[in-house]
Amino acid sequence: MFNKSNLIKIEDFLWEIPKSFRDDMRVPARIYTDDEMLDSIAVDKSLEQLVNVATLPGIKGYALAMPDIHEGYGFPVGGVAAFDSEEGVISPGGIGYDINCGVRLLRSEKTFSEVKPNLRNLGRTIYHEVPSGVGVGGRLDLKGREFDMVLEKGAERMLELGYGEAQDLEHIESGGVLHTAAPELVSVHAKSRGRDQLGTMGAGNHFVEVGIVETIFDNGEAEKLNIFKDQVTVLIHTGSRGLGHQIATDYIRIMMKVMPNYGIVLPDRELACAPFKSREGQEYFKAMSAGANFAWANRQLITWEVRKAWKDVLGKEGGELSMVYDVAHNIAKIEEYTLDGKKYNLVIHRKGATRSFPGQPVLIPGSMGTNSYILVGQEKAMISSFGSSCHGAGRRMSRTRARKEVSVEELRQRLESMGIVVNAGSSKGLTEESPEAYKDVNKVVGVIHEAGIAKKVARLKPIAVIKG
Repeated sequence: MFNKSNLIKIEDFLWEIPKSFRDDMRVPARIYTDDEMLDSIAVDKSLEQLVNVATLPGIKGYALAMPDIHEGYGFPVGGVAAFDSEEGVISPGGIGYDINCGVRLLRSEKTFSEVKPNLRNLGRTIYHEVPSGVGVGGRLDLKGREFDMVLEKGAERMLELGYGEAQDLEHIESGGVLHTAAPELVSVHAKSRGRDQLGTMGAGNHFVEVGIVETIFDNGEAEKLNIFKDQVTVLIHTGSRGLGHQIATDYIRIMMKVMPNYGIVLPDRELACAPFKSREGQEYFKAMSAGANFAWANRQLITWEVRKAWKDVLGKEGGELSMVYDVAHNIAKIEEYTLDGKKYNLVIHRKGATRSFPGQPVLIPGSMGTNSYILVGQEKAMISSFGSSCHGAGRRMSRTRARKEVSVEELRQRLESMGIVVNAGSSKGLTEESPEAYKDVNKVVGVIHEAGIAKKVARLKPIAVIKG
């Protein structure tokens, strides 16, 4: 177990575990946090996992963690790592099982007072329009070439099928498509798991949330995004469903088998990896890209479903739901950075972390019943955090513990007393995602803001939560 004596404070909100901490570390390990949260982080194995990441071949700079860090599979959730594209590796555990789990924000033209009379009906209608739950299928059942086109073209394919507006693509990270996708490298089993799941939310921490803009921190940035006080918004949080999970499962199994061929020895088998330039590394990267495209297509179809529910309840008077932005959480991308005066093409692994390029919207959802945030990336992120930010509040309590400690009746009553309409298909799912199961998102975002990685633009307050 780690304690503060193992870490060196190198600047406000940034700590380092030096390379000398363990003989097999190739680079230091760094974490953005404050003193209070550091005590709670040291309780689980996430810092040990971060040190393990620092041992991987071809890693550059440092293994990095955000303030929402918690224990994950191989890599900690909230982890960022950069690998040399020529000499480094790619690791499915550094992307995660839910490839391109991400968040999309829609803005309305309405204020809370204009929507409030219809809020309960709106929550119910969204719940019925957006299929949710483990294994639940959606309105499309695509096969063969039709399905492969989704894996190739992502959100763009949904527009071709009539589920969106041209301007939507302008407000999605990477335009909603990774052109490195190769559907033929996605297994038949993975495709069968995703075939009917487009436009579905899933379970766990996924949600659709209607909120209002509670606080504006930066009027200029808010105006650029057409965000105003008391405005009604919609957050959509989901990913690649069973397809992404199976892609990860398939390639973790492959990499575990081939690592000895490349002389790779790991401190934890969950870090299974292959050289990025190897056949196995390239095939995983192209299959992961297809999974990421599926996730963007999924959020695009859910957007269409939410817009339909909005119009069904509010009619023409409800106006339009326009895209603010869509960010990916679990993904690997090739990006250029300068280290020690030399430019590198790096394979950036973001697992439970969000891209934070200068001027780009950064969307940080809170836990159910707590605030969410809109931020914009800052130049310092390109120097200090490989263009990355946190992705949410971060778990502090396991799902099992949350189910034991949280009463679903009390939770529902508490949310209702806060003026939050809840539509959920599972009592178990509600308790697992209760606010006390997560860190304080206000403190997590505060670290990111104060560290200069991204600055706060607006804070959102939930008024209706829709979960699987």
